[in-house]
Amino acid sequence: MNISKEHKRINTILDKYRSRIDSIPDELFDVTPPNGGWSYAEVYSHIMQASLASGIAIDRCTSGTAKPVTGGINFLGRMILLTGSFPPVTIKVPTSVASKILPVKISKEEARNLIIKCRKRMDDIAEVLKDASAQRRSKHPRMGMLNAKQWYKFIRIHLKHHIKQLDRITKALGAK
Repeated sequence: MNISKEHKRINTILDKYRSRIDSIPDELFDVTPPNGGWSYAEVYSHIMQASLASGIAIDRCTSGTAKPVTGGINFLGRMILLTGSFPPVTIKVPTSVASKILPVKISKEEARNLIIKCRKRMDDIAEVLKDASAQRRSKHPRMGMLNAKQWYKFIRIHLKHHIKQLDRITKALGAK
């Protein structure tokens, strides 16, 4: 994996999140779509919290607090990292994660601040990834044991996935 390219891709996606906020009407930001699901506010809350939490897993891998393991990524994880996307089915957030990272209706300002915080965190992580051991892994709730570089790629894939969710919300709300 080319860390520099992955970092640029993450920043490009974060740019999309940032520009989307300004295009979402204020009165629709925290509205739940009529067919259910999350509001824009909840998507922003979830994706930024999840990216920051994934950064903690990367810290475990890069700081040496994650023990070297023989187990690795599972089949689903391999497929996601290989294809660069999630399967075309709705995947529920695992209950082990849902209880820790609850999507909440945040304000646009809070979303903007989370994007800034997430971007800074991704910049910091990119600096330490080059020296990360592939043998030190931290458990992902669905994908198995991931090393730091795999976690970083997962962040990009997860960020990209939720851009599609924002598109579905826009369509459901009839927004432009």
